[in-house]
Amino acid sequence: MPSRPPFSVLAAGDRFIQPGVFRDEIADRLGPRATVAELELRWPDEPFGAVGEVDEASGSEDELIAALRGHRGLVTQLAPVTERVLEAVPELEFVGVGRGGPVNINLDAAAARGVRVVNVPGRNSIATAEMTLALLLGALRRLPILHGSLLRREWRGDFYRHDEVGREIAGSTVGLLGAGAVGQHLARSVAAMGADVVVYDPYLPDGAAPEARRCTDLDELFSTSDVLSVHARLTPETEQVVNAKRIALMRPGAIVVNAARGGLVDYAALADALAAGHLGGVAVDVFPTEPVDMSLRLLDLADRGANVVLAPHVAGASRETARRAAAGVAEELRRHLDAQPALHPVGPKAGA
Repeated sequence: MPSRPPFSVLAAGDRFIQPGVFRDEIADRLGPRATVAELELRWPDEPFGAVGEVDEASGSEDELIAALRGHRGLVTQLAPVTERVLEAVPELEFVGVGRGGPVNINLDAAAARGVRVVNVPGRNSIATAEMTLALLLGALRRLPILHGSLLRREWRGDFYRHDEVGREIAGSTVGLLGAGAVGQHLARSVAAMGADVVVYDPYLPDGAAPEARRCTDLDELFSTSDVLSVHARLTPETEQVVNAKRIALMRPGAIVVNAARGGLVDYAALADALAAGHLGGVAVDVFPTEPVDMSLRLLDLADRGANVVLAPHVAGASRETARRAAAGVAEELRRHLDAQPALHPVGPKAGA
């Protein structure tokens, strides 16, 4: 019998998940069974945005169509797979998206054409949990204040005063608002460091997050937490779930950490509580609007020496995240070629 020709794939990477990372993972699993062409999109050096009817995409439809013609598979993080693209490349049968939310794919149009779409949920959960821990530690130990003093060429012995020193995780109550993959990884980490972990998550399955004590009342979570770390999904019900009323329930000197979504937190209330001395610190990686509004009061408070740790929405970005995403879509491609069910199908036919 004649051998089947290699399955032709376009690796439309970007400057985070580089095309070569996709290529290497596909080669490891499929060897000569697949050939890989490469296209580099310009994110994050150029911001992503809406392209056609899809969102959070990088590159143009024309650029993708030109590179994709003749290929049966596409692996990407941000390429704009619109109805126009799908119509222009009828040979396409597989799209592997190296992210959790494939909003850059027109799933209805893909399903209508029988294109298999898969994603990689949880690819950045470890990186996000580790960054959350770093933010938490930075605020607990008041690193912005210490760092700022040295940048001003000051050596302040008063930082050893009882009212100036930071706190330890060990013995602290760390409250988790939501406990998906990120929250559960953080729970294991801080519990191993000696924290008492409390979680509020009405959707948490039985047996999950065994390190944490569960509470069924959201106000209880706020009132008992020395550190509150936000890990909920952003929905109409959870928008600004961290608000002035609930922040007021927190213990004096408590810390709020958010590396989930900016819309979960009322940032004006956060700044008010910090400026008033009710909160002892704030650490955030996400903002209400991104790129951040540079007039945001938290930035002004940080400039004036408040205990504020800030990062520009990079908690999930690590080299391991990029490799994990590429490995996930490469494994899905192998399953596609071997006529096996997808591990993570997405779209109108997901789970069918």
